[in-house]
Amino acid sequence: MAKLYFSYSAMNAGKSTLLLQASYNYRERGMRTLLFIAALDERAGKGKIGSRIGLECEAIPFGRDDDLFATIKREQDREAIACVFVDEAQFMSEDQVWQLARAVDELDVPVMAYGLRTDFRGELFPGSRALLAIADSLREIRTICECGRKATMVVRLGPDGKPLQDGAQIVVGGNETYVSLCRRHWKEAMGKA
Repeated sequence: MAKLYFSYSAMNAGKSTLLLQASYNYRERGMRTLLFIAALDERAGKGKIGSRIGLECEAIPFGRDDDLFATIKREQDREAIACVFVDEAQFMSEDQVWQLARAVDELDVPVMAYGLRTDFRGELFPGSRALLAIADSLREIRTICECGRKATMVVRLGPDGKPLQDGAQIVVGGNETYVSLCRRHWKEAMGKA
């Protein structure tokens, strides 16, 4: 029976690496996978999922208004899909999360979504909120803070290298923009300690 999985973490925990590894495992056994990446994330190139350790793979870019169920169904009708993978799942709309659930329920295709749980302000992303609410399976991927504790939060750095207190929820970036911290150090960085 297919399920909707959500694997979440702070930045730089290896989510994309795990996604690419899992997809490779299917493909190595002759099974087809379908990969999605948020269209606004072009850090590895347009329509590519890339990891910090150098792995990458082509993916279907999605925007907030795209119907993921329709895309999955069209691809499933063309050729069987063993598993669907979604990177940067936090950028999905709530409707898109329900579209993934529909693919699981109606097409019997497992879907593995990977993304951030919270933004730099400690607030849930819409896609993450919906996934936390309806996914069949939740998995935390761990990374560490500078102090060695588990990092569960991120801060966004401004041009001066200091943590920003506010701003747009979505700004795509990597190590130059975000730092993963434990809650204690996040509160200190955000002036909430």
